[in-house]
Amino acid sequence: MQVMPLYPSLLLSQINTEELEEEPVVNGDKSDCMPTDTVVSGNKGRAKHGNTETKKDGEGVEKAAASEQSNSSGKLRKKKKKQKNKKSTTGETLENGLEDIDRILERIEDRGGLARPGPPPLSSRKHVLHVEHRHLNPDTELKRYFGARAILGEQRSRQRQRVYPKSMWLTTPKSTWPRYSKPGLSMRLLETKKGLSSFMFEHSEEYQQVQHKFLAAVESMEPNNIVVLLQTSPYHVDSLLQLSDACRLQEDQEMARDLIERALYSMECAFHPLFSLTSGTCRLDYRRPENRSFYLALYKQMVFLEKRGCPRTALEYCKLILSLEPDEDPLCMLLLVDHLALRARSYDYLIFLFQDWEAHRNLSQLPNFAFSVPLAYLLLSQQADHPQHERSAAREKASVLIRQALTMFPGVLMPLLEYCSVRPDATVANHHFFGPNAQISQSPALSQLVTLYLGRSHFLWKEPAIMSWLEENVHKVVQAVDSGDPAVAACESRRRVLYQRAPRNIHRHVVLSEVKEAVATLPPDVTTQSVVGFDPLPPMDTIYSYVRPERQTPVGQANTVALFFRSLLPNYTTEEDRLQEERLEEEGGGIADGLDRVQGLNRLMIAVREMMANFQFNDLDLPRRENWENPENLENPEGQGGGQSEGQGEGEGEGESEGQGEEGEWD
Repeated sequence: MQVMPLYPSLLLSQINTEELEEEPVVNGDKSDCMPTDTVVSGNKGRAKHGNTETKKDGEGVEKAAASEQSNSSGKLRKKKKKQKNKKSTTGETLENGLEDIDRILERIEDRGGLARPGPPPLSSRKHVLHVEHRHLNPDTELKRYFGARAILGEQRSRQRQRVYPKSMWLTTPKSTWPRYSKPGLSMRLLETKKGLSSFMFEHSEEYQQVQHKFLAAVESMEPNNIVVLLQTSPYHVDSLLQLSDACRLQEDQEMARDLIERALYSMECAFHPLFSLTSGTCRLDYRRPENRSFYLALYKQMVFLEKRGCPRTALEYCKLILSLEPDEDPLCMLLLVDHLALRARSYDYLIFLFQDWEAHRNLSQLPNFAFSVPLAYLLLSQQADHPQHERSAAREKASVLIRQALTMFPGVLMPLLEYCSVRPDATVANHHFFGPNAQISQSPALSQLVTLYLGRSHFLWKEPAIMSWLEENVHKVVQAVDSGDPAVAACESRRRVLYQRAPRNIHRHVVLSEVKEAVATLPPDVTTQSVVGFDPLPPMDTIYSYVRPERQTPVGQANTVALFFRSLLPNYTTEEDRLQEERLEEEGGGIADGLDRVQGLNRLMIAVREMMANFQFNDLDLPRRENWENPENLENPEGQGGGQSEGQGEGEGEGESEGQGEEGEWD
């Protein structure tokens, strides 16, 4: 007896029953009813014929025998067909089951209104941050591009090698990973308020010791120390993140992605039972260092998915990061969500997000939303499956929004055309509104946002149809500027007020984005800081659960130069001085403070005198050019000196003039 897969059959039966219920009903029955149990009805009919055979005459017996023979042959054919159907359904379920499930889920979402949101519901913010489990798996998107059979082989081998019984949403555990044992990472529920649940990751004492060793390994600037640490603690999250960056810099993308997936697996195993990835109501405070690892692991996995060619899955990860703390947005995912939505062709979601959050977040004041939303309307108007009036309305809305964006951010046009290798006409190129003054007058914070958007999304504008539409609206903006439209002056005054200085989360996003043009625009107070991959630009108001103990290096292990510079510090003390100060503090604290200052000054003066006494200035006589040309003079410096003394009385003035001329030529 062959067992059919449970989930495809349940979903198929659900869809079939819903389709039958949606069909028109005539006189209380379905208009087009097909018996689902034909074999059972045939058996009932044969049972009735068997009961009436003895009551009929010979002609009836012959007819019954003929009908029984036909029924038996039909029964055999039906059994063969049934066996074939069983065999074929098992094969089709293994090969095409993923496609069937995907289509069924899409139809369920269409009926539920999740895939294509129409008018915003009452709880629209929850739906904006809603994450779907199936879109967190990149195989769901890859099989749409390459088919289910292309992904089926990899899944079969993965199922044979799989030794992990626990099913995960973010990653699929691999047999090449070390066997999982709890590293001391857990999650705790802090509070539940107004329908929002706040969680935090916790480190056990053992995990804290590993964390201290990791910080010491990072300070050593040696990746091999992190590798040694991972051999004893293979699921330490920060070590996996830092080593992934090192592998990525060495262009080992496969290993870098594998380490990120292992970090996500370690953190997902520590989830609280009430923590949900899809509800959009669970919060993680970025100010806590224990929570930052989860943010950064999700971000790095999202980047790998986008490079892998899975923008729809990357968009779902972006929504997940945004849902963890949407008000603060520590990684500033609002600068990226529009780009991923356009790449994934989720135009409806981008428009819905803009309409829902514009009132309280002012998304139109961000250059990326100001230009991406009209582009989404334009691309939506080009889809043939929409009615003509909806397409016309979408194109008109796109034109209105792009003119507002060009009026608000005129410094975007010329760099965008340069990225797309398009030369503007003389009217636009020579106009003062879009000329070089538009870029020079921008504040550094606004220039940073513009550079980030163009460096990331300029290729989305390269289509000829989009460029012709943009040219048409640029000329309309030029006409509005020449006519003295008051909206132009209002946008100019708004630019001066809003973009004075970028907040820290934008700087953190620029560092993580690795867009070279945007990184070059970071202010000096950010570039002079040490940025590490496991915690780039930590918040200024960090909430520490535990503090790293101070490292005390023995004085005897340091070199002479380090000791000298350390002696210049006011709090420098040797071991003998420290013991003496402890004795004096027991006797009297005031005397110890006074002696500490005097001893510090004396040590400083002694160290400076010793350093100045050890400096030796040796006058080095450089050999003349004639000596380099004649190696014998270099080998016999005494002969050279004697020759000079002998020839010195013959013509002292001539020799000096010749020597000066030769030295001038050498210089």
